[in-house]
Amino acid sequence: MNGSIRIPQVDPRASYLAHKDEIDAAIARVLASGRYILGQEVATFEQEFADYIGVKFGIGVGNGTDALHLALRACGVRAGDEVITVSHTAVATAAAIEQSGARPVFVDIEPDTFLMNPNWIEKAITPHTKAILPVHLYGNVAEMERILDVANRYGLHVIEDCAQSHGARYKERRSGAWGTVAAFSFYPTKNLGALGDGGMVVTNDSELATRVRSLREYGWHQRYVSETAGVNSRLDELQAAVLRVKLKYLDGSNEERRRKALLYTQRLQGADVRCPAVRKHVDSVYHLYVIRTIERDSLGAFLRDRGIQTLIHYPVPVHLQNAYKKLGYGIGDLPVTEEVSRQILSLPLYSEMPESEIEEVSSQIENFFKKYPAK
Repeated sequence: MNGSIRIPQVDPRASYLAHKDEIDAAIARVLASGRYILGQEVATFEQEFADYIGVKFGIGVGNGTDALHLALRACGVRAGDEVITVSHTAVATAAAIEQSGARPVFVDIEPDTFLMNPNWIEKAITPHTKAILPVHLYGNVAEMERILDVANRYGLHVIEDCAQSHGARYKERRSGAWGTVAAFSFYPTKNLGALGDGGMVVTNDSELATRVRSLREYGWHQRYVSETAGVNSRLDELQAAVLRVKLKYLDGSNEERRRKALLYTQRLQGADVRCPAVRKHVDSVYHLYVIRTIERDSLGAFLRDRGIQTLIHYPVPVHLQNAYKKLGYGIGDLPVTEEVSRQILSLPLYSEMPESEIEEVSSQIENFFKKYPAK
C-alpha cells in the first residue's frame, strides 16, 4: 500500500484486529496440536461452513481457483466440453475452466447488476455444453431460478462462483445452495477472509463431495494410492482455525457492509454516478461497492490525488485479454460487458471502515463533479 494513501480500498488487517484475541488463541491451539494438514480444525470448519450455507457437504481446498477447478472436474467437465460463464469476472473463473480442459463460452451481463444475463444463455448452448457457471459478483447474486430453469431443460450442471458472495441470499436461500456445486474463496480481502489462501467446495451431492475430496489429494481413496489423477490442494489447519473464528461474525460483518453501502448510496444521490443495483429478492453482502460513471478515469485520479484508493474490478474483460484471444472473441462481441468495464470504479468499503471515511469519499466525489461536470 502506497504511503500516500489515507483511505484504503480495503483493509484485511482491520478484520484481524477486530478479533485478534480469538484468532491468536485459535492459531496457538493449532500450533500446540502438532497436526497441521487435514486435521480436526479443517473437518469442523467444513461442516460449520456447509451448515451456514445450508448444504450437506463442504470440502476445504487450497484457494478459490482450485475450488472452481475441482468442482468442474467432479461434475465430469473435461477436454472438449464447453462451460457458459461471463467475461466480466476475475480471470480465475476462466482459468479454472481451462484447467479442467474445457472451453469458456462467454455471455453478456445485465447493465444494472453486472451479473450473467439469463436471456443469452440458451443462445450459447451447443452439443458440447456441459455446465453453466454464474458468478455472484460484488456480493450480489445472479438470477438463479432463471439460470436453473435453462440448465434443467438442457440437463446441464450449474456451478456457482461464490468467491465474492459469502452469506448473500437470493429469495432467502444463500448463494452456494442453488446449483449442483459451488466454489468459495477465502482470500484475505473476501467477506470471509483467511490470513492467506484458502477455498471451499460445497454441495448437497454425496458422490460429488467424495470426488472432490479425492481430487484435492492426488486422487486418493486410500493413502498413497491414486484412483484418478488429482492435485494437491488442501485447506490447512491454521487457516481453518482462523476462518472458524471469523465465520461466527460473518453475518454481523455483512450487515455492517450493507449499512455502509446504504450510506454511500444516500450520500451520492447528488453526484453523477450510478450506484449499485440490487433486486428486491436479493440480500447483497457488498463485497465491493462499485459505481459507474463515464468520468471513471478522471474521478479515480482525482480521488487518488487526495489519498483515497480506488480499484477497477475489472478493467479488461476476460474475452479481450491476450491470454484468451485464442477463444476467438473480439471487440463488440459482448457490448454491455465492454461498456461496463470502461465505466466502473470500486470505492473503499469494508465492515470496519469508519463512517467518517465514507463521508469524506462521498464529499470528494461530489467535489469532483462540481469542478468537472459530466460531459
